[in-house]
Amino acid sequence: MPARLPSWAWVAGLTVGAIAAVTVLGVQADRGPHPTATSAKPSSTASAQPTPTASAPARVPDGSGTGRRVVYALGEKRVWLVDASEATRRTFTVWPGSVSPDPGTYTVSSRNAATTGSDGVQIEHIMYFAAKDGVSVAFSNAVDGASPPPAASGTKTGGVRMRKADGTALWSFGTVGTTVTVVK
Repeated sequence: MPARLPSWAWVAGLTVGAIAAVTVLGVQADRGPHPTATSAKPSSTASAQPTPTASAPARVPDGSGTGRRVVYALGEKRVWLVDASEATRRTFTVWPGSVSPDPGTYTVSSRNAATTGSDGVQIEHIMYFAAKDGVSVAFSNAVDGASPPPAASGTKTGGVRMRKADGTALWSFGTVGTTVTVVK
């Protein structure tokens, strides 16, 4: 009569098999398509500030270049993260500051994990890419996820704010040297 395996050996073998199967499925899922937009609304303490819309245009604006890049459309108040294959990885609306960069091609010149914005709000994922009228222009998001309050009259701010999840995605996508194309 053959030797019988103890029950703990069967349980251990099944557990190892299940972990291997979940690992394989996880790797396959990571290689699949990813969401390209978010419809989550941030909590807001500034009711006077309009909330960006979640509707996403179907395509990246014409004249925004080619290759891996961040595209910022001033008129639409929208950003696209475009990969090297020209696929949009994510698009979302933003709250621009009172100073906007001129249309053109820039690069992410520096990044700062967290600081206090010129408006006194704690911000994170700061990615500087332009300057205009002595004001640095950078993408960022509020640490608490709130939309920015309206800028005080005459205050020059260059922060292009976004929802927290969008800020995290942009931070992962845009390293120093990443192209940023600004269009009208």
